[in-house]
Amino acid sequence: MNNLLKTVLASVMVLAVSSTVVSADVAKGQKLYTKKLKTSCGVTGAAMAGKHTQDEWSEIGTAGLAAEIKVICPKVKDKALKGKYLPHYLDFFKEYGSDSGNVPSC
Repeated sequence: MNNLLKTVLASVMVLAVSSTVVSADVAKGQKLYTKKLKTSCGVTGAAMAGKHTQDEWSEIGTAGLAAEIKVICPKVKDKALKGKYLPHYLDFFKEYGSDSGNVPSC
């Protein structure tokens, strides 16, 4: 019984330490915006994020983000709107939304 308990606890610890949370990153979103969207959009990151409030960006979500970017920036190429980029863009736009008071450096 004692060995079984030790094995279970060791397994739980290994899973807890080895599991990582995959999440979006504001800084990565800013870098991606600068690299992939800024030229096509023709506006700074602050102007782009300021198109909506933080709550509006949340409502748009990753599901509608690509379409919203296309509306704001019709010249954007589809390869800049890959699914793996969208969570980072969204976090960046929410962080610097029009009602946030934050100003990005791009």
